[in-house]
Amino acid sequence: METPEHPMHLGALGVFEADGPDAAERATALLAERAADVPGLRMRIRDVWLPACGAHRAPMPAFDAREHVRVAPPVVGFHVTAGELMQRPLDRDRPPWEAHVLPGADGGSFAVLFKFHHALADGLRALTLGAALLDPVDLPAARPRAAGPPTPAASRSPLPDPRGLPGLARAAVTELGRALGIGASVARAGLGVRSCAALTSSATGTRRTAGIVLDLDDVHQVRKAAGGTVNDVLIAVVAGALRRWLDERGDGSEGVEPRALIPVSRRRPRTAQPPGNRLSGYLVRLPVGDGDPLARLRGVRAAMDRNKEAGPERAAGAVALLAEHVPPLGHRLGGPVVAQAARLLFDVLVTSVPLPGIGLRLGGSPLAEVYPFAPLARGQSLAVASVRDEIEALVAVCASPRDGVRQVTGLVTGP
Repeated sequence: METPEHPMHLGALGVFEADGPDAAERATALLAERAADVPGLRMRIRDVWLPACGAHRAPMPAFDAREHVRVAPPVVGFHVTAGELMQRPLDRDRPPWEAHVLPGADGGSFAVLFKFHHALADGLRALTLGAALLDPVDLPAARPRAAGPPTPAASRSPLPDPRGLPGLARAAVTELGRALGIGASVARAGLGVRSCAALTSSATGTRRTAGIVLDLDDVHQVRKAAGGTVNDVLIAVVAGALRRWLDERGDGSEGVEPRALIPVSRRRPRTAQPPGNRLSGYLVRLPVGDGDPLARLRGVRAAMDRNKEAGPERAAGAVALLAEHVPPLGHRLGGPVVAQAARLLFDVLVTSVPLPGIGLRLGGSPLAEVYPFAPLARGQSLAVASVRDEIEALVAVCASPRDGVRQVTGLVTGP
């Protein structure tokens, strides 16, 4: 549930190399012009009578994209200004998104902060909408992916095999089995958890942002030497950063294992992108208390492998999927309770979203860095987001500051 102290939007800060003194002005005009032609950016969220307490997306009459694109005076620090802008809730009476152009005080760069309400888009959908406003590019075809083995968890269900039941009964047994599996996983995830006071916060609406640029070649060297995936390495890096942060604050990291929610997109790559959110998730205990970086990576890898074996529809992080079967009235009445209970399920959000980063430009100015900002759950003080390339063949290009988008991790922190 959104309040002024707890805005529910996500965002991304793109930093561009200015190709001329009027680059920011041209970018502002282009964003407004192109936004008018993107259907998803015309949608606003409207309450409806039926179903009771429901809501739906509808085109905004007399939509004027210029009301959503704003330019700021020259700024010295993009992240400082981005944090201030991320504090402000979006207007639900019109399409809930904004684009803020931030000219750099040095004249050599400018940034664009995109903000989207979570009711309009999840992280992948938001990047898709934002990319639609950039200069058009031709991307190479993705490598075909081999089909994976069937999910082992499906054969271990204690319920009857639903394939031999009539249609409605089969669906009911399937959904019941999924609900029981998620419930059991949630219960196990809460056992023996040591809370971390530094990761909790009262809702004040304050946002501060910070970002770092990682060398993607280093990430791949670690992955090749120690095993796992790029995402496993990034999650382990987050665990190490949290360890250093807690120790420097004086809170201490000994024995701390905060639960990280790792969102999992249910969207199909390179297919039509439906509006709204299509997310599940994994829950992973971050081995913050372990002082050995390789041991942290092994711990993350093992936890992610267990989640993948269970599948994104049965593990504890899939609790959001149950909401799809709750009527709108239940969402309206139960939403505040669920929002308050988020920190009982997980301590920090750690998300990674794909970005085809080859040759992205705005008005001819090349995109140099991207910092995604994840929404903060109520009662939590930290969320971590990173961008990664979706097409593995482009990873080397994305690691080059001159030719593509550098691998970036962005942080959003509350008070």
